[in-house]
Amino acid sequence: MANSIDAYSSSLSNVQELYEKAKNSSALENNLKTTDYSKATDAELMEVCKSFESYFLEQVFKSMDKTIMKTESEDSTAKAYRDMFGDNLIKEYADKAANSNDGKGFGLAQMLYEQMKRNYGLD
Repeated sequence: MANSIDAYSSSLSNVQELYEKAKNSSALENNLKTTDYSKATDAELMEVCKSFESYFLEQVFKSMDKTIMKTESEDSTAKAYRDMFGDNLIKEYADKAANSNDGKGFGLAQMLYEQMKRNYGLD
């Protein structure tokens, strides 16, 4: 019985992960293709740049998480919860990091913002 629950939890987690990746990547791609930022206000442009910084940090944190060795003795219930909610936790960490340092984050958003302003002639 426990093995079938573990298999179901693992299968559910894999399907949920694939769905979230597909949903996020297609939404991001669609947004990039259909949005004309040349008419964006400074606030809108900065918000897009902060969103990108958060997304970028999320991908970095996910890659870092994959390098952590998982123990075999971990409780199957704890593993199922970590699999289900781990991505949400990483996303929250990325959002917090992107908005840390009095809203300046790591500085990636500011650099991207300045570059986009130059590219769109919004200086």
